Amino acid sequence: MLVFLLRNLTTRVGILLILALFLSRIGIFRKLVSKENINIKEKVLLSIIFGGFGIIGTYSGIHIQGAIVNSRVIGVFVGGLLGGPMVGALSGIIAGGHRYIIDIGGFTAFACTISTLVEGIMAGLLKKRFENTSRRVAFSLIYGGIAELIQMIIILLVAKPLSDSLLLVRTIGIPMITANAIGIAFFIAITDTIFKEIENEAVYQAQLALKIADKTLAYFRKGFNEETARDTAKIIYEMTNIKAVAFTDTEKILAHVGIGEDHHLSGSPIKTNLTREALQTNKYIVANVQDEIGCENHQCPLKSAIIVPIREEDKAIGILKLYKGKENSITKVEIELALGLAQIFSTQIELSKIDYQRELLSRSELKALQSQINPHFLFNAINTIVSLTRTQPDDARRLLIHLGNYFRTNLQQELDVVDLHREIEHINSYVEIEKARFGDKLEIFYNIPEDIDCMLPPLIIQPLVENAIKHGVLGKVEGGKVEIIAENNEDETKLIVKDNGVGISEEDLKYLFAGDSHRERIGIKNVNERLKNKYGPKYGLKIESELNKGTIVTIVIPKY
Repeated sequence: MLVFLLRNLTTRVGILLILALFLSRIGIFRKLVSKENINIKEKVLLSIIFGGFGIIGTYSGIHIQGAIVNSRVIGVFVGGLLGGPMVGALSGIIAGGHRYIIDIGGFTAFACTISTLVEGIMAGLLKKRFENTSRRVAFSLIYGGIAELIQMIIILLVAKPLSDSLLLVRTIGIPMITANAIGIAFFIAITDTIFKEIENEAVYQAQLALKIADKTLAYFRKGFNEETARDTAKIIYEMTNIKAVAFTDTEKILAHVGIGEDHHLSGSPIKTNLTREALQTNKYIVANVQDEIGCENHQCPLKSAIIVPIREEDKAIGILKLYKGKENSITKVEIELALGLAQIFSTQIELSKIDYQRELLSRSELKALQSQINPHFLFNAINTIVSLTRTQPDDARRLLIHLGNYFRTNLQQELDVVDLHREIEHINSYVEIEKARFGDKLEIFYNIPEDIDCMLPPLIIQPLVENAIKHGVLGKVEGGKVEIIAENNEDETKLIVKDNGVGISEEDLKYLFAGDSHRERIGIKNVNERLKNKYGPKYGLKIESELNKGTIVTIVIPKY
């Protein structure tokens, strides 16, 4: 009997999994499963889908001893894991309620109804732990088995007489626990393929964002106006499957390319309340349906949108909008694409506010230092941020802020001297991006007194920290640590950048400040010359280093 039940139940579970595989190819299901946050309407829809799976599991069950050996729990439990407590509970009510209705007064009808609801709620409560584990299939297998074990306990507690329920559990317990736990695990494996495919799409979108950034780099450097907005919108429209791209400033539409351009005209006032809200709150907004967009033209073909502020010094100065022609069609990948582009465009627009090339020519000591800003750093940083967008979106947003702050500070050095704490903030933005890339291989320690009063030339310490990371600690397989220290003395401030990296040979130290220095040494040479030019020959860099032990670089800033 045990082998018979296990074989037949496995066959029925297989039928459910075939249906699940088919469902995973349907666009609306893929979208619902992959969305980070789903609204009430979408949760109800998911509940109906997974509750329906539970009903199919009941109808495909095997009648034995006044009960039904079934796979009802698979749909309900998976629904809870993917959709949370509400989906788990609603799908449990749907599937459990159906089980009770078709066998009112049956031996196990009430027990099965209760157990189905309990298992759905249990799965919903496990959602956060499920999302945080790297072994989702194993997690669902184990907890699926536990859920079915709970069902057996509920049957023993509720179904009467106890002798009959005990005999039933002995007969069906092992087959149902085994087959349904495996079925839940396989169902989760099927849904995980959706996430894998979306990840692959995200990689493509990341590459696309870099290509768009490369092609649009020259435009917003000329200013944020109708001409540059139109040229940029055309590039985005042509390179993506977005149905319309629009830019606004704080009052009017600068450009609209794609569907709806017959009435969303360049130069006309902003038409939608959602755009005004995004400008006012300085936060991005997703419109899933046409009514949320709020266009006054009832024939408008724009059905959903992602609306992202473009900022200058954290103030919204305009909007980037990506539109779709179908409702509920904005995916997480497109949200991250829009956020990434808006961040890049914000940086480009800020660059347009300063005559950067003229500044470099007039401040020769910064020219070589600025040339050290490697474009690969930007691309590596964006790739790192993209890799975090699905699993750690908060970290991705934090790194985007650091990236913007880093380039803003690099490109807006208008003062002869800055406060030490401002310089440390700039260093911290650079460091946070590098730590996200290299993880445990890189440790950074700050020992900066809060009450320290030190004014120093801008971009003096950061090249030293960058050198310590790139050519010091990352030269070791195991990585290492960098310490940034400030010592406040009566007539001077001593600043130290110390690492335990690969060190510098005595031969290389002799030629470190030579005129024919290698390119990677230009940053250190530049810092040394700027210090001596400003404070005098004795205030140049002091470098102590030993191979395989590390390097200590000291700056002395006089207080006068």
